[in-house]
Formats: sequence, C-alpha cells, structure tokens
Amino acid sequence: MTDRELRVSKIENGTVIDHIPGGQALNVLAILGIDGTSGEVVSIGMNVPSDRLGRKDVVKVEDRELSQSELDVLSLIAPAATINIIRGYEVAEKHLVERPTEVSGILQCSNHNCISVDDEPITPRFEVLDDGVRCVYCDTIIRDDLPAHILV
Repeated sequence: MTDRELRVSKIENGTVIDHIPGGQALNVLAILGIDGTSGEVVSIGMNVPSDRLGRKDVVKVEDRELSQSELDVLSLIAPAATINIIRGYEVAEKHLVERPTEVSGILQCSNHNCISVDDEPITPRFEVLDDGVRCVYCDTIIRDDLPAHILV
C-alpha cells in the first residue's frame, strides 16, 4: 500500500475531520462525547503522513454532522482542521475550523476556587487566546491538556 491509497473506506453520510495534529484523535473523540458505548461508527487514522503537518490524525464519524459548539472546542486543539460533510459518499460541504473569541459551557475552569466551579448557576466562559483559554471570572489561563477540562 502506498501513502496515496485510502487507508479507511469512504462513508456514505457523516463528517470527516482531517488535518488533526498527530496524536490528538482520541481527544477529538472525547470532545464529541464518543466513547464507543453508543454505537457510532467511527474510523480513526492516527499519525498518517501529511505534507502540511508532517503527521496528522483523521476521524470519520458516520451519520453525524458536528454542532457549532463541538467545532468551537475542536478548534482549540486542532486549529488547522478541515471539516468535510459527506452526503451520498460525496463531499457536500468543506470548512476550515475557526477559532471563536470566546467559548461558553464547554470547558471547566481548573481553579477550584473559581465561582464557575461551585454549585452556582453560572456557565463557565473562556476567552480564547493564541496559546490557550482564560476564564472570564477568575483569569485562570489553561494552556496544557485542554481536553481534560471539557465538560462531559
């Protein structure tokens, strides 16, 4: 098999997330809430050779199109990702992820004293930085292991 051949089969309908940084596919699945127990059909290519990234991951999720909030979080760990919406085995739409200026309700602050962590009726909100996110309530900056802070 050459690098130019398909490594996994085409999907009829769903989403293909391409150009994920190598080794991040499992974090993408965590963002999407996919743990294998719900029966989604998922194909993963990890550390696939890429001219653009050196190595990349690819995730194919059958019969599912991503929500904007999922794309927002995805953009934090895969800012160069390409989203392909597949319908009838063909690419119906192709998008680059766009980093939002703020994300809300999808990450948990790492500061245990933050008001958003308590039982207060406050939705966690973060300003998106070039190298992480900053909590709008306590100014805590999260740069590393962002997937560990995803609210499930």
